[in-house]
Amino acid sequence: MNHAREGAAFSPCVLVPVYNHEHAIVATCEGLADLNLPIVLIDDGSHADCAAVLDRLAQASDVHLLRIARNQGKGHAVRSGLSHAQSLGFTHALQVDADGQHDRLSLPPFIEAARQQPERLLIGYPRFDHSVPLHRFISRYITHVWVWCNTLSTALRDTMCGVRLYPLNEVNAMLARHDCGDRMEFDTEVLVRWFWAGKPVDNLPVRVTYPTDGVSHFRLFRDNVLMARMHLRLTLGMLIRLPKLLLMRCRPGRDAQHKSSS
Repeated sequence: MNHAREGAAFSPCVLVPVYNHEHAIVATCEGLADLNLPIVLIDDGSHADCAAVLDRLAQASDVHLLRIARNQGKGHAVRSGLSHAQSLGFTHALQVDADGQHDRLSLPPFIEAARQQPERLLIGYPRFDHSVPLHRFISRYITHVWVWCNTLSTALRDTMCGVRLYPLNEVNAMLARHDCGDRMEFDTEVLVRWFWAGKPVDNLPVRVTYPTDGVSHFRLFRDNVLMARMHLRLTLGMLIRLPKLLLMRCRPGRDAQHKSSS
């Protein structure tokens, strides 16, 4: 079913990558109901219990399910979901994590901001409460420093938050050239490459609570190696683009193109 009316400039959906979140995904989808948007679920090779829950959710008329037979990582799932959402006729996709850690009241501003300026990629930056693990809080800032060095800018306030709103045509065209990785490194690399391309971004706050029974799929050794390789790749890319990035810093109207909302 194609949801984009002929000539429509803005037809958003919510995109939720899922991997063995059978205990959280129902509540997450219920919390998204207030947005009154179709939901695209990406089953990234979940086990049978989770797959059965997703099958039940997909019986609703406004829920679409894309099933990936074998788990290949969050990056691959999101990339597949973005392409699938565009094939369904949507123009924008609001990515939200499946575990319910993102406050649903933080999400409507993303839709309204995209409606006003549909060419922008909207990035969430977290407002943590006391539940955030200290090691995660510290590790985020290590990545922030790398990203700020790789872009010579603080325009990307946080590249690890699972909430962002993508303009589908533009981001899928970019991902056809640069896949940005299959696992946790995707979230950061796709934003850095968007910035390198000189495309506009905005940063919006998102309240984040870490569930006490939350499921983490971060694999300490594997994913840290992938993140280190990504940062090395982006650092080399920054050096190649250094003259362009320096010119971008001096460009009139740069602050209007890359905004941050308080």
